[in-house]
Amino acid sequence: MESAQLNPGDLVYAATDIFNDGGIPDLAEDALIARAGTRGVVVNVGHLEEDPDRALLLIRFEGDDLILGPPTGCWADELTGAAPSVTDRT
Repeated sequence: MESAQLNPGDLVYAATDIFNDGGIPDLAEDALIARAGTRGVVVNVGHLEEDPDRALLLIRFEGDDLILGPPTGCWADELTGAAPSVTDRT
């Protein structure tokens, strides 16, 4: 997904399963944050100081209860703008 097109408030979907890499202290390391196809909302767009040309997106993904989870840093290639088809969710 092209991160230059994304702004806070935009809807995105996890392109792959996304796991905690240790950056979210209230979740176990390697805990599943979002399954592929999970809907999320862009909270912020920025970059790491060490890699200013690569956008880092702050996303809050919906849980099974439809409540937004903790902000999660994602790279653009971990996201898609297309909603998954019904067959993709099984």
